[in-house]
Amino acid sequence: MSATEVSPPHRPLITKSRVLWGMPVMLLWGYIAVALYMTGDGIEVAFLAKYVTQIGFTPKQAGMLFTIYGATAALASWLSGVLAEVYGARRIMAIGTLWWALCHVAFLSLGLSQHSFPLMMLFYGLRGFAYPLFFYAFFFWIVQKTPDHRLASAIGWVWSMFTLGYGIIASFLPSWTIPAFGFMPTLWMSLAWVLAGGALACLTIREEPSEGAPLAAKVPLKDQLIEISRSLTLIVDNRDIALALITRVICNLSLFGFPVIMPLFYTSPEVGFTMPEWLRIYGAFFLVQPVTNVVWGLIGDRIGWLRQMRWFGFVGCAMASLAFYFIPHLMPGNMFTAIIGALFLALTLNAFVPMGAIFPAIAPEHKGAAVSVQNLGGGLSNFLGPALATLFVTSYGTQGVVFIYAALYLLAAVITCFIRLNQPKGANAMEVFSAAKAAAVHEEMNDLGLQTQKS
Repeated sequence: MSATEVSPPHRPLITKSRVLWGMPVMLLWGYIAVALYMTGDGIEVAFLAKYVTQIGFTPKQAGMLFTIYGATAALASWLSGVLAEVYGARRIMAIGTLWWALCHVAFLSLGLSQHSFPLMMLFYGLRGFAYPLFFYAFFFWIVQKTPDHRLASAIGWVWSMFTLGYGIIASFLPSWTIPAFGFMPTLWMSLAWVLAGGALACLTIREEPSEGAPLAAKVPLKDQLIEISRSLTLIVDNRDIALALITRVICNLSLFGFPVIMPLFYTSPEVGFTMPEWLRIYGAFFLVQPVTNVVWGLIGDRIGWLRQMRWFGFVGCAMASLAFYFIPHLMPGNMFTAIIGALFLALTLNAFVPMGAIFPAIAPEHKGAAVSVQNLGGGLSNFLGPALATLFVTSYGTQGVVFIYAALYLLAAVITCFIRLNQPKGANAMEVFSAAKAAAVHEEMNDLGLQTQKS
């Protein structure tokens, strides 16, 4: 590979990485860092609601914690890409690590330990800004450093590391540490994982000297705000993008909402699972994702992205969400059937694999903004899932919240019938999404004063 363009001094050339087994070698340690960091970030997800109620708070208050966390994570997910471009990926990842650590220490020592709900809300909410800064800054680094024709596999690797850490290790590890050490020591343990991941990424990934200087001083604030606001303009101007955004928000409601209510339900006397058993059921949900992501990608390319998401995704999730509740309700304490329910839910949720490709396919002339809308929808889902659980669990119980999720999934299935999409013939969903990510970064880098190598 060689540079094919000569850039002015104020537009530094970005060097592409050699790729091995689909992974950019230059960022190898960063992938491992993502798994470590996301393990720490996800350790409490499946048991925090249970612990908070055990120390005297209500299920609604537990849900409020997840809701404020989802709101701040949504905002950070939307802004993190542009922040990485303007201030540099390494700098934003370092900020995401230190911010997480400081807020987590304050959350545990000043909030949970003192049973102060206002401080718990404050510091857990502030912590929500951290992980998107770290993860999506590294995501930007991947797009920046990987040759475009190898981007699909490089992005696949980072989501695999995310699932390995946040889903698999973070679910199964507490099932052993909580019986051995307790809830609070397990929560403190997560700090070590995040610091290890942050340090590994920031200390081992080499950055070209020309890439290290932030662009913030060179880019007018007006241009930065315009870059951030592009996605909002597209939502207003493009009817199909707006409808797709609604479906994007709905598609992960149970993924983000169930950790608020299901730990309490599964470990209740009515159902009879212990906390370690519940954590293993929840972990089984993530075990199949690396395989099902690939399978659904292949199926969607063949039968149509929207058709797959309509029937197997939204209709399937409506059925699977109900099954995830009613199976343990009808067969309490049965580990085998509970895991079957978790696998059914995982299978249907993973049918949304083509979602990332739909947005740039709808608006191919505005790929950067389309990808930003997709990111915004994911963040809003992180907020709305817990918010609905918090709002309705007191009045309607766990069963009522599950029925609300199921109804919204069916509504989204209907909405997909009105989205106009011309799926590129022979296109692969991951490749379309990866190409859109690359185009988005290249567009924004050009706007903000960077030039990349062509490979």
